[in-house]
Amino acid sequence: MQANLDQLREMGVDVHPHIRNTAYDWCGGQPFDIQRASVELLTENQRAYCLNSMGTGKTKVALWAFDYLRRCGVAHKMLVVAPLSTLRFTWGREVFLTTPHLRAVIVHHANRKQRLKLFEQPADIYIVNHDGLKIIAPDLMKRTDIDVLCIDELATYRNRNKKSHLAEAVAKTKPIVWGMTGAPMPRAPTDVWMQARILTPSTVPRYWTTFRDETMLRINQFRWAPKRGAMERAIAALQPNVRFTLDDIMELPPFVTQRIDVAMGAKQKAIYKAIKDDCFVLMQEGSITGVNAGAVMVKLLQISLGWIYMDDGRAVQLDNHERNQTLVDLVEAAEAKVLVFVPFVHALRGIKAVLDAHEIECETVSGETSLKERDRIFREFQIGRGDDRPPLKVLVAHPQCMSHGNTFTEANTVIWYGPITSTEIYDQANARIRRVGQTRKQLFVHMQATPTEKHIYQLLTNHINVQDALLQLIEDESRAQMKEAGNGADGHWSAGEDDRQLHQAARQEGGTAGETQDGTQAVQ
Repeated sequence: MQANLDQLREMGVDVHPHIRNTAYDWCGGQPFDIQRASVELLTENQRAYCLNSMGTGKTKVALWAFDYLRRCGVAHKMLVVAPLSTLRFTWGREVFLTTPHLRAVIVHHANRKQRLKLFEQPADIYIVNHDGLKIIAPDLMKRTDIDVLCIDELATYRNRNKKSHLAEAVAKTKPIVWGMTGAPMPRAPTDVWMQARILTPSTVPRYWTTFRDETMLRINQFRWAPKRGAMERAIAALQPNVRFTLDDIMELPPFVTQRIDVAMGAKQKAIYKAIKDDCFVLMQEGSITGVNAGAVMVKLLQISLGWIYMDDGRAVQLDNHERNQTLVDLVEAAEAKVLVFVPFVHALRGIKAVLDAHEIECETVSGETSLKERDRIFREFQIGRGDDRPPLKVLVAHPQCMSHGNTFTEANTVIWYGPITSTEIYDQANARIRRVGQTRKQLFVHMQATPTEKHIYQLLTNHINVQDALLQLIEDESRAQMKEAGNGADGHWSAGEDDRQLHQAARQEGGTAGETQDGTQAVQ
């Protein structure tokens, strides 16, 4: 079909994309113009790249494209390979909202045999995480009924390793393959080589070193720099593609607010439930007042984020791996610089370590950061470093340290790792990128895992004083606890001595070293 269309266009015939000439109903809501254009590209090309930036609705684009091809009889079943953090809350939810007539199965389970059983279930769309692809790959390559492969966050495969070569082998067995990423070159133009080898191997040289020599100039033994025209050469390797940003969506307001649901680990769930149990008892006794409601709420938020204080003042990290991976995915998908707001200093330090481990250039600012250091960090983030170091992409900060006067228009994305309880600080922190000099639409992402966080975000976005509602929030949490089925904690986890200490530390009402939400050390 595509070959015939290309021949007509080469002859000068103005041929509209096939989907425009049909009565496709765009299930799940009307698309933006850029989404229509993206669907047109995918439905007309068996191999194609959707390079739209974060927040532009790439998930819907893939679902509409697959649904249309399926109705035309061109496609039958689709496998989506996506980051673990997006399987249920992004892809699973979007299938339900956009294409509810299609059955989706999330192929993820701790047990290998159970995962394979999930893959055997009848479905229209199978959704698996990047690392889980190796488990189902042998069966996948034999299944001819799965004829569409959609790789979300394609840039995950920018490195030449076993995972990338497996994806390359799987892609060869499928007639339709789409790659989606908003940041195809997070570090260098050479990042695209492996991605192109997976989707369109004819657009790049056979060997990575050849492509490196085409796009990079050797400065010394350890350093390479992009040649003039390297970016253009890299984009030419990812063809055919479509690339839109938030600025291209005329139907959107100047800024977009997005909620990202993340799952807690088993320890987090168990400790969070223990605190809610205690809250219910105290509410029944009338022991929770406006004085101690704030301390209870801070403790619930600390557990939600994944770091809590022990009796001896140590900050202990819980099993918040999915939340951290979601943050990494969001940062890598961002088209420009990013502000990450974290309401607790101990969590801020942990996030810095996570980003460092993923080689993401970042700096942190809290109440402990000297004025001289702040000035340096702010200058390097907004103006540049002025040396050979990679650009500073992420600024991880306590929001109160960023709430007045500073301008960070080099960023157009704000990620709230967790909510603050001050409406004023929330508004002022967001305003750091909504200032004179901002030339792009802005995206504000709220990460949430618990009812507490969801309630607070709702209050903040509606400009309601959170402090005045703390008692009501705790009461709502306690009532919700009564409605939960079963008495056990969700998740598989057995407590050892260290874990019992975590429970005890989380339940402390006073005398435990901790910190307040203004980023300073305190006694809770």
